[in-house]
Amino acid sequence: MELSGAEIVLECFLEHGVDTVFGYPGGTILNIYDALYKYRDKITHYLTSHEQGAAHGADGYARATGKVGVCLATSGPGATNLVTGIATAYMDSIPLVAIT
Repeated sequence: MELSGAEIVLECFLEHGVDTVFGYPGGTILNIYDALYKYRDKITHYLTSHEQGAAHGADGYARATGKVGVCLATSGPGATNLVTGIATAYMDSIPLVAIT
């Protein structure tokens, strides 16, 4: 079975026990969002109104569940909007993966 790069990312999520992601779609991340539709029965996506909300949502999820928090955003300003949430998780040693 041939997989796209986006599908490989989602398969890696599943292999590592990721079943929930937070994010805000945009240009460079759309391939993952397209593939995420195929995985909708395995991975729950929470759409946020801003990238910063995605990072904080992933941080809170990781704190509450003990699992890794995952957030998705587009590159450029989308990525910089994740910084505060990433820093918050980092300062408290909370496992967080941010993909742009």
